[in-house]
Amino acid sequence: MNIKGIAVLGSTGSIGTQTLDVVRAFPDRFKVVVLTCGSNAELLVAQALEFSPKAVVITDTAQSDFVKSKLHHTSISVYSGMDALEEVVQFEEIAMVLNAIVGAAGLRPTVKAIASGKDIALANKETLVVAGELVMDLARKYQVKMLPVDSEHSAIFQCLAGEETNPIEKIYITASGGPFRGMNRSLLATVKKEHALKHPNWVMGAKITIDSASLMNKGLEVIEAKWLFDLEVDQVDVIVHPQSIVHSLVQFQDGSMKAQLGLPDMKLPIQYALTYPNRLQNSFERFNFLDYPQLTFEKPDLETFKNLALAYDSLRKKGNCACVLNAANEIVVDSFLKDKISFLGMSDVIEEVLAKVNYLARPSLDDYIETDYMARRIAKEIIN
Repeated sequence: MNIKGIAVLGSTGSIGTQTLDVVRAFPDRFKVVVLTCGSNAELLVAQALEFSPKAVVITDTAQSDFVKSKLHHTSISVYSGMDALEEVVQFEEIAMVLNAIVGAAGLRPTVKAIASGKDIALANKETLVVAGELVMDLARKYQVKMLPVDSEHSAIFQCLAGEETNPIEKIYITASGGPFRGMNRSLLATVKKEHALKHPNWVMGAKITIDSASLMNKGLEVIEAKWLFDLEVDQVDVIVHPQSIVHSLVQFQDGSMKAQLGLPDMKLPIQYALTYPNRLQNSFERFNFLDYPQLTFEKPDLETFKNLALAYDSLRKKGNCACVLNAANEIVVDSFLKDKISFLGMSDVIEEVLAKVNYLARPSLDDYIETDYMARRIAKEIIN
């Protein structure tokens, strides 16, 4: 049995740590070649000592000396800075790059990995949000697999297995509704970060948890799905499903529907991406229908939760609009977490930034990077 060499970008975050849980369960199938993180140096060192990768990267250069001092007695190479991510994903020993970096920072290493012929397990949805058309064109050019790790996109991917010749009529991406489901704008005007960080079903990092509360996460997932599955905007719909058991559905042209169900546990889609096309036995908790006698579905409230509507608008306009949307959102979420902006104020700032950044119909990679910079700068100016 061939052992698959993997790079885990963002290894200290929620998806990264759960990925390493899967690797631990199948030591005869995977070899960790690269681990990377932003600033959690102590956890990165602990992971490196356990998995003995060829190299680690810490993008916070101020932490580089600490990591080097802790690993000096090993053969593990230590890199630092954002540019190092693009270097290490090219290592010959790597067959798959699992990208769990948060935000637009995941774009450039994904592009470099694709150009190096590496299959991509994608948890960094922003890669396709920012530059979906460019990235998917590259994946086709270099004939690499793009395997989704998000639970919703993994569900769609699984529903499409064996259906390659059957046209999709529509896909439905499910949303839990987050902690504020059913609230009106007057109630949302007073919510704080402590409330927004209490997701009812999933355990996630702070940024994605806030995105879930604002429904921006669903907006980003709609954009990702459009590019990943080569769909028109009107073929992608969102439906609120508070129990988070049905992870997404696919409707075919004959009216038949397929759904993928399971408990809200990210390790399952992570394992499927790593082991595709095989399904391996595991010890994960199993879903029991009797524990969920009712599975309910609702229409999302686009007037109260404007972010989802903004995402659809950006996708319809194409060009660099989704890049602007994502960059502005990253700034407002960070500001909300620092108590600099209100929950409802996040959408207002994003809408204003979308109106102020110059539109580009056919952006290059450099254009996307410049757009990202400009949108962030304008968002900060509005907030401050």
